[in-house]
Amino acid sequence: MPRTNHKAMQGQVAVVTGGSRGIGRGVALALGDAGATVYVTGRTVRTGESALPGTIDETAALVTERGGTGVALQCDHGDDDQVRSAIERVVQERGRIDVLVNNAFALPREEDLLFGTPFWEQPLHFWDTMHRVGLRSHYVASVLVAPVMVKQRLGLIANISSFGGGGFAVNVAYGVGKAGVDRLAADMAHDLKPHGVAVVSLWPGIVRTERILAYGDACPFDMSSTESPEFTGRAIAALATDPERLQKTGRRLIVAELAQSYGFTDIDGTQPASLRSRPRSG
Repeated sequence: MPRTNHKAMQGQVAVVTGGSRGIGRGVALALGDAGATVYVTGRTVRTGESALPGTIDETAALVTERGGTGVALQCDHGDDDQVRSAIERVVQERGRIDVLVNNAFALPREEDLLFGTPFWEQPLHFWDTMHRVGLRSHYVASVLVAPVMVKQRLGLIANISSFGGGGFAVNVAYGVGKAGVDRLAADMAHDLKPHGVAVVSLWPGIVRTERILAYGDACPFDMSSTESPEFTGRAIAALATDPERLQKTGRRLIVAELAQSYGFTDIDGTQPASLRSRPRSG
């Protein structure tokens, strides 16, 4: 199976938030394929702590197996002090941060109410849960990493968003949060571009994460055309090694379209189609 350009990111240091599983795990593995040192943050360190498989230690070990250097860094991205300590550790140990992937996200415990329930029948904490870890946490991590990248006059911040930022998906709180993630990238790019730092918002398609696959026949998404979690990671690796990436700063970028322009494929050798042309509800 074709992989990311081996060793293209050798010498680069990346922080991937929420890397126990899902897109975060896939991104970490793809950056490992490219030879990067990847700090994998998240809460899950022991199997069984989550209903879904995956821990930060497992992800970090796989990054190293792939040819990179994986480092597990336990961090609750809902706790600013833990995030600050995590970033300080990376800088102390490596002296730089080249890539920040803002991926950490939290879903409410009442997942059965996420889909098909009008917003006024959903608990108010849905808003707080998905915006605290998933929007605010992206801002906090970026605030802490930006001075490092500004000093370097080099860096890439990639926010993991979704098509939900541009049209109805899941529910009101989710969509507003993703639209906020997109705006966060655009406005941070305004401040960081003069310092050589690029900020983008990435829109994957339907991704075969552990959570999505666990829905089985009850999955609320059209699974006829899907992407692996590593597909998004390959997009980030391509951006991180693109000397012209500042031309894309501040933009919402569709992962499948980046694959076409950069010429990379998914892990099975396919090139998933962009969802841009597919109708969305709402």
